[in-house]
Amino acid sequence: MRRLIAVALVLTACTPTQAATPSFPTTPVVRTDLVSRTNVDGALGYAGSRTVAGGSGIVTWLPADGRIIRRGKRVYAADGRTVPLIYGRTPLWRTLSAGMRGRDVRVVERNLAALGHSLDVDDRFTWATAQAVRAWQRHLGRPQTGTLTPSDVVVEPGPIRVASRTARLGGPASGPLLTVTGLRRQVVVDIPVDQQQLAVKGGKVTITLPGGKTTTGHVTSIGTIAKAATGGQTGQGTETATIAVTITLDRPKAAGRLVAAPVTAGFAGAVHKRVLAVPVEALLGQADGTFAVNVGGRLVPVEIGLFAGGLVEVTGVAEGTPVQVPRP
Repeated sequence: MRRLIAVALVLTACTPTQAATPSFPTTPVVRTDLVSRTNVDGALGYAGSRTVAGGSGIVTWLPADGRIIRRGKRVYAADGRTVPLIYGRTPLWRTLSAGMRGRDVRVVERNLAALGHSLDVDDRFTWATAQAVRAWQRHLGRPQTGTLTPSDVVVEPGPIRVASRTARLGGPASGPLLTVTGLRRQVVVDIPVDQQQLAVKGGKVTITLPGGKTTTGHVTSIGTIAKAATGGQTGQGTETATIAVTITLDRPKAAGRLVAAPVTAGFAGAVHKRVLAVPVEALLGQADGTFAVNVGGRLVPVEIGLFAGGLVEVTGVAEGTPVQVPRP
């Protein structure tokens, strides 16, 4: 992704004796904190993309793209039977029945309890567990066997969002069925390796969305593998190498209904606290390469410093002094 430079400076050349027209509006010199930003293009999306694979049978129902699926709800159907979602980090790898023990048993019992079934949550598949499974199967309209096979459920760490369907109705349920994500909104940007110091874990980032709306996020992960842009001449890869940085939105709703979109991430750079500043447009370039501001028709020389947020740091003029700002 290409890097954008945020600061644009337009200077009006004047001779040492020229002054801007007195009719221009004025603005006072302010004391403020200036923070420079480096803008990097990125992509808005959802975190945790992965594939859901099915079991046996024929696909008879699939959810629509964008659908949010939570615990106990249908992920897909095979041979007319509902296959629901349960939460866990241990997948089911065997058929569970009375007398079995293990972490997969605990996953099933924890979900049954969360769905309102009465049983003790431990790692033992007891008679009470089997009774709860039968009650759940009855609710789902499935045969009440009291046992569970790996293809009877989909196990995911939490709620999922359907990104796309990779299977079709009437096709086999034994392969990839869906591409899903988590519900967390995030932005991924590729930062040039020589500017990786901009990304600090937990650091605040300004996100500009399509249409110009801005929101904030914070850095949640910084890649450790550099990659080079494809194409180009031999040797350019080391110069264009980037690392991936993931940013989580502080207010996910700020992205509205956007599922994916190009965005710009603004990373804070240099910070100058309590400095005097004027709008960039107030600067007047002089023939000798110096700068001035117009104060009541008189050019006052100034030294310039940091540019940030449409302002420029200046010295040589007092706080509160009204300076002229040419109209755009």
